[in-house]
Formats: sequence, C-alpha cells, structure tokens
Amino acid sequence: MRVAHVITRMIVGGAQENTLFNCLDLQRIYGDDVILITGPSLGPEGDLLQQGRAEGLKVILLPDLVRAIDPVRDWKALRAIRQTLRDFQPDVVHTHSAKGGILGRQAAHDLGVPAILHTVHGAPFHPYQSPPVRWFYKACEKRAAGQCHRLISVADAMTRLLTDAGVVAAQKCTTVYSGMNVDPFLWADTHRLAVRQRLGIGDDEVVVGKIARLFHLKGHADLIQAATTVVKAHANVKFLLIGDGILRDELTQQIRQAGLEDRFCFTGLVPPEDIPEYLGAMDLLVHTSYREGLARALPQALIAGKPVISYAIDGAPEVVIDGETGFLVSAGDIDRLADRIVELVGDKKMRADLGGQGRARFTDAFRHETMTSRLREIYQQILADSAGGDR
Repeated sequence: MRVAHVITRMIVGGAQENTLFNCLDLQRIYGDDVILITGPSLGPEGDLLQQGRAEGLKVILLPDLVRAIDPVRDWKALRAIRQTLRDFQPDVVHTHSAKGGILGRQAAHDLGVPAILHTVHGAPFHPYQSPPVRWFYKACEKRAAGQCHRLISVADAMTRLLTDAGVVAAQKCTTVYSGMNVDPFLWADTHRLAVRQRLGIGDDEVVVGKIARLFHLKGHADLIQAATTVVKAHANVKFLLIGDGILRDELTQQIRQAGLEDRFCFTGLVPPEDIPEYLGAMDLLVHTSYREGLARALPQALIAGKPVISYAIDGAPEVVIDGETGFLVSAGDIDRLADRIVELVGDKKMRADLGGQGRARFTDAFRHETMTSRLREIYQQILADSAGGDR
C-alpha cells in the first residue's frame, strides 16, 4: 500500500506525534511505502523531525505550506502537493491540521486518489473566534469534508462538534484515539526522585503539573489564579509547568504579582520522549485548556498512574471520568478548580486510586500500534469500496 500523509508543520505537538507514529508503523509493521508531506516547522514549540525520530521516513518539505492564510503561498502549496502526489501515485492520502487538511484533500480529490482521509485533531473553528472567521472555517471544512471518504476523530466529541456545526454527517466519521508509545509512561515513577532533585522539589512536596504550550486558550492564567487558593490550604504544594510559548513572560509576571514565585517551576520546551519522567515527578495533572480535541497529556498522565483534573471540554470527558480517573470542572470555574486541586493534594490514597483506574482503562487503548492497526483497516475498507465503485 502506498500512503501519503499531509500535515502543515511537524512541530512538537500531539497531532504531529500521532502522524509520525502512524507513518513509521505503516513502514515497520506492514511494509507500506509511505511519504510525509509537510511545511516548515516554524514556532517556539520546536521541530519534531529534528529529533531524529523520522529515520527511514521519506519527508517532502514544501516551503509554501505554512500555517497562516496567504493566498499566493497557499496556491503554490496546493500545486506542490498535487505534483508530489502525482509523482508518488498513492493509494491513500491521509491529511492532518487545518491548512494541510484543506489543501491536501483538494489535491488528492483533483487526482482521484482512491482513499482520502482527514484526522480531526481539533476543529479550526471555535466559540472564541469572531463570527465571520468562524463561518469561514466552517465553510472550508464543510467543502473539504465533501472531498474525502472518511473523517477520523481523535475523540467522539470531535464528531459531535462537526455534526452539530453541519460540517459532515456522523456516519462519515470514525473515532480512533491518538496512539503513543505507552511503555515509558508505565515506568514514569522510576524517574521521580531524580527529576525532583533536578528541579529542586522536596520529597514531601505535592506536585501539580500542567503540560501545554504557553499560548492563548490553554488556561495557564486560570491555574495561577486557582493556585492562590490552593497554597493557602497546602503549604507543601508546587506547580510544574511543562512547555514554552509566547506567553512565557506574561505568565511569569502574573505569578510574580500573585507572590507565587517559589511555588511555580517552568521547564521550558521538553522533548516528547522526556515527558514520562516529568509525569513521574508529578502527583496529579491539571488541564485547563478551553479547546482541544483530546490532549495527549490526559491519557499520558493516566497511563502513568496520575489522576487528572480537567475542564470538561471536547474529548476530555472520554478519559477523565469524573470521580473514577479524576475530576471534571466547567471551563472557567476557577473556584471549583481550586477546590478539586485542594482535595486531591490533600488525599494521597485518592490520587493513587484514581490514577490506578486510569492506567487500567486506557493503557491498551492508546498504544500507537492499536491506532495504526485500526487506521489501516479503514484504509483497506475504503479501497475495497472504491474498487467496487462505492466512492
């Protein structure tokens, strides 16, 4: 099978890791011929392909495939994708991200590729946009949905979002959880003492972690505000922020103004392979993003045996089972967020029980081999339907 993946950029992020695992699994496990078409990995998040993890994968870098809307460069990128696909002659084109998804599906549709799929890692339209921008993205996604055979949702919530918005019919969507290498997370606690010592965290301190880019709608300011309440209840709590981004200085200032400099630790940008050891140093994870398909940090924390407190948005409730693997809080309810953190920080047994439930429920479901096997079955099904004339 010849498979081409198209994604806007290969920054360090969940959608990119998912895509890379799928490409490498198809080659390694099934012997498929795979290419990855992408644009420059610009931004503070870092370049996933620079970490040596794509060894043996053919990567086609298109300089005009950029994230920002640019009619001239977008037209050039579309032509380049179309020519790359024409040369490669794929059986399957699988696209990711907003720009890569729009242009990749258009190019594959123009060429009559037998199987065209798009993974919805997170919808490009959301309530925090202006109405014209939201309408524009909905229109683009609706048009692109008509140019592919199947939409892959990383969570059932993504399917509901798309169908409620009138983008696509539910029967055209299939949920496949984003895969990862789960084994390092199962052994996360082996790094606990070493990482804590490196960060200057004491053995008796309870660490509340957050893994996310320091970016808008990620909710770091909410956590800082909640922390002012938490520290009054627990003198032994520390907050560990993993990630980097454009809001670093602004968040640092907010922490300073709140008098919490000694309670917060920034790690900066962390390579994906180092995330397990930082999870091992934590006692619980907090996820305060206002929009996210299904953040990889949630199952990663649970597989590591750490309970999660999350805003009840998008796919989070599918893994953060309230009262079983963690707690859900309405987005923006900072008082409730603080109360739940206070509760878990003060109850070691509850943390162990909730984290253990999460590990038992989600370890196998999020193995990257499980994801790739399911995706390849869908590829084969679409190809069989196309061969039979059911396009």
